[in-house]
Amino acid sequence: MYHEYPYEARIPILIDGKYETRTFTSDDEVWDVIHLLIDETKNQIKEGSNLHIAESVMAQLPFFACKDIMIKEQSSKDISRFLYCREHGTPPYNGSYGEQPKKWIEKSFMLHNLLERRKAKVQTNGK
Repeated sequence: MYHEYPYEARIPILIDGKYETRTFTSDDEVWDVIHLLIDETKNQIKEGSNLHIAESVMAQLPFFACKDIMIKEQSSKDISRFLYCREHGTPPYNGSYGEQPKKWIEKSFMLHNLLERRKAKVQTNGK
């Protein structure tokens, strides 16, 4: 569902007090809604919610788009690299911590945090 353009879907964000049905014709239009979700989640976090941006977006994405838009080939490679390194205790790139690419360090912290949140959720809810 929602894998081929064009398609119509109701977005999960209130705009002017109502949920809009939009016709999506490109990835860019899906990303526009994703950015609205990100902004909405950031506002809820400011108000004291314990939501997480990535979890919030991924939970709402199936209501208006295919999850494949979020999982690009490079993301899959990053996840595989992260899991391999963690499992085997090996650095992702040559060199020590200080020599690892800054972008990789940011990605690895994000992946670690997402996995820990997921693990805690499973332990709490059993799902």
